Formats: sequence, structure tokens, C-alpha cells
Amino acid sequence: MPVAQYSLVAVDCPDPAALAGFYAALLGGEIKQYNEDWYDLYAPGNHRIAFQRAPGHRPPQWPRADDNSQQLHLDVTVTDMSEAEALVLSLGAVPLDLDDHDGERGFRVYADPAGHPFCLCRA
Repeated sequence: MPVAQYSLVAVDCPDPAALAGFYAALLGGEIKQYNEDWYDLYAPGNHRIAFQRAPGHRPPQWPRADDNSQQLHLDVTVTDMSEAEALVLSLGAVPLDLDDHDGERGFRVYADPAGHPFCLCRA
């Protein structure tokens, strides 16, 4: 029997308002500001992502296995990879690995505006 219930994922970043806005534009949902250092995104499906200010934040380097390696990443499912890619790029995402091996791999890797890796995954 579990002793805990999932609540949220908290993402460190230099600008929580901006990063919450990026993910709200990507996923939908409502942003709630608790203070200047903490924003929550209540995304559809009862999913909650928090964004907290981290002074001195250094974006992870993907893919690496040293001290500045990826600490987490988000996967989001999309039905139209081209449309989703155009949106995330227009919102400030940076491509990290777009070689999906002619669709065989089924995902592409980007960095959000704060440098966190995330994947667009074909539904």
C-alpha cells in the first residue's frame, strides 16, 4: 500500500513566470502565482508543475553524465510533430536532438527557455 500521493514536479529556473508561461502555451492549463519566486501550472488532466526561482541556475547539458548533466526531463505526447515543433520553437525552445530516424524513434528532444530538456513524443 502506498504511503504517499503524487503532488507535483518542481522545476528550478531563473524566471518562473516566463517558464510557467512557456509550458502553459505548450500544455494548456491555468497558472497560479504564489509569490514572485513560485508559480504553479495546473495543466489539463490534474497534472501540476511548479516553477521556482533558483538564483544562479545553470541549465543542464544534454546528454552528459558529469556534474552538469540532465537532472530531469518532461515528455509530452503530440499528435502532429511538425505543428508541435513549430509551436515550441516559436515559444523559445532550442532543438537538442531532432533525428527521430525517419519517425522510427518517435520523439525529438528540445531545451525549454531555461535549458531543461523535454521531449515531444509521437502519440
